[in-house]
Amino acid sequence: MDHKRRKINYAYIIICVLLIGLFMYMAFSPTGNPGNEIGYTQAKQLIEEKKISDVWYRGSTFRLKLKTGSSVQENQQFPEYADYYFSVGSQKEFDTIIEVTTNVVFDDETTINLTHSDVVDYWSYLMPALYIGGILLFLFIFFKMMNRSNSSAMTFGKSKARQSNNVKVRFSDIAGADEEKEELAEIVEFLKNPKKFTALGARIPKGVLLVGNPGTGKTLLARAVAGESNVPFLSISGSDFVEMFVGVGASRVRDLFDQAKRNSPCIVFIDEIDAVGRQRGAGLGGGNDEREQTLNQLLVEMDGFEANEGIIVLAATNRSDVLDPALMRPGRFDRQIYVHTPDVRGREGIIRIHARNKPIDEEVDFKTLARITSGFTGADIENMLNEAAILAARNGRVKILMEDITEGINKVIMGPQKKSMLVTDRDKKITAYHESGHAILGKMLEHCEEVQEVSIIPRGGAGGYTMSRPSTDDNYMTFGKLNDEIAMMMGGRIAEEVFMEDISTGASNDIQKATELARKMVTNWGMSKKFGFMNLGSSTEIFIGRDYQTKNNYSDKTSAEIDVEIQRILKENYERAKDVILANKKALVTMAEVLLEKETIYTEEVDMIISGKSKEEVFEMMDKKQAEQKEKEEKRKKEQERLAKLQQIEQKLKTAEFYLKNGKITEQDYQKILEAKQEMEKEINETDEPKEKEEKKDEE
Repeated sequence: MDHKRRKINYAYIIICVLLIGLFMYMAFSPTGNPGNEIGYTQAKQLIEEKKISDVWYRGSTFRLKLKTGSSVQENQQFPEYADYYFSVGSQKEFDTIIEVTTNVVFDDETTINLTHSDVVDYWSYLMPALYIGGILLFLFIFFKMMNRSNSSAMTFGKSKARQSNNVKVRFSDIAGADEEKEELAEIVEFLKNPKKFTALGARIPKGVLLVGNPGTGKTLLARAVAGESNVPFLSISGSDFVEMFVGVGASRVRDLFDQAKRNSPCIVFIDEIDAVGRQRGAGLGGGNDEREQTLNQLLVEMDGFEANEGIIVLAATNRSDVLDPALMRPGRFDRQIYVHTPDVRGREGIIRIHARNKPIDEEVDFKTLARITSGFTGADIENMLNEAAILAARNGRVKILMEDITEGINKVIMGPQKKSMLVTDRDKKITAYHESGHAILGKMLEHCEEVQEVSIIPRGGAGGYTMSRPSTDDNYMTFGKLNDEIAMMMGGRIAEEVFMEDISTGASNDIQKATELARKMVTNWGMSKKFGFMNLGSSTEIFIGRDYQTKNNYSDKTSAEIDVEIQRILKENYERAKDVILANKKALVTMAEVLLEKETIYTEEVDMIISGKSKEEVFEMMDKKQAEQKEKEEKRKKEQERLAKLQQIEQKLKTAEFYLKNGKITEQDYQKILEAKQEMEKEINETDEPKEKEEKKDEE
């Protein structure tokens, strides 16, 4: 901000000087045509030869009018218009011209008309000063720019680390990472009380590497360490070290650690360290010299000859497999902390933290939300609740409902609904039967997850979707569950084949996923009857850019047998899924008809259809639920409006009390406002009484 202000001040100075000079030139210089410029000697000769009728001067400037043959017209006035003008260079020349002009006589009665301006010729004095000032100003700005460019060149190798001295984040602001916080608490304790460890001969880890999937809170944990320990926090990204000029990265590493030593004890946080810490010699045709020099300097600074007491390096990455082994050894990154995706309890805690400043409806169950958001990271949950708040505001609600949060979950996973997309009746019918096939298999197969939502509204790249969410956080996939998952993926194609008597391209993604699962069952997980406990995956990697090429360790004959085994798994599951579809034809038709009418159904409606309820009964239940929800929303809005009015009356009452004390209103006016407040409170209490009775009945 100060730098910008200086630039503006310089510009103002230059503009003001130019405007003043222009103003003075226009104010004090005569207008018109001064004629031709002549020299001092020629002017003196003309005056002595009595060829001049009028002479005018101001300062050192003279104007002359010829006696005969003058170019000055009748409608033009002298000295604005003249025949000649000249300037004298000294006081002697000035005195000579005045003397000659005064003494020359044309005849007994006529002399030269000699006039002068009483206004001082400031312009003639200011012009040299302005010239000198302009040159000095130009030189000043030029040298200023040169110094700035030199300083920029000198700071090119300086670190771009941002220093924070008062980090507000605490461990209490983080949920779902109890073990990770416990590991990092030792770092905090060392920074607060290092003698406790050094007295026992313990050496605190020099570096801590946070490894985890994107969005799991690695950077947030690093900030919490700085906040808890109350020490300076220097943060920088791995990509900030690397430049196109050789040696800049290493220079920035040196400057970073010099800055850290000046602020010791402190924390240095390097985000996305894989940008600079990749394994050396891994590139095709040799490594990047600049990046490797930067890494070498980082290795030296972390554990070289010089001791870095009180400096703890935290780094974060989601690609620890590509880091250089020298960076991972003890003495550099002594400790690796894996920041896992939060479990169901962690997700519930994260939801509660992000919901603290949001008006969540009382009917929203955080435990249910934690269960249906399996696999979500902290960033996903924060985004989900933000989307829910936006949806609630868009619909004019005063509180965030469960349906808003459910839609927020779907937007995070699959993208927004495309309700405006034009879908033909034929495509709509195909989608309805396709998604009903998935949902029926999801409900009837033993190991499939609970069906949460079925919709034929396009979302993301899909024409419709069947959403299943796990009830538990199982880490392992069993043989039975994998087969049921494959069978469920085939439900859409089978439903099209049975009920539409044709098949469409809508199952392309299902086919891809099912084939991928079957291949992993055979090659990676040892779940094949033919090969059994045997790994047939691509085990040997040629390290040319790590993922450039893979090599198989089996023959072409084995490869053909793998294809046969994959085909067998897919065929068996297809037949099994088709038998389930044929056994539940009535329920599938009912579900497709409900979807064509209502477009989206949830767990409750799916359970009703599976239990044998007709579509009319399902419609009645859905309409009733929608009416109840609408009634509740209207009650909430009215209650919010009454509370807003009550707050306004209370504010008026406070103002009235102040005016009453100062004698600006009467007691009667004050009593009117007080009565209005009491009536509003009575109305709110009368509204709340039926609510309390209903709640008591529900409890009984």
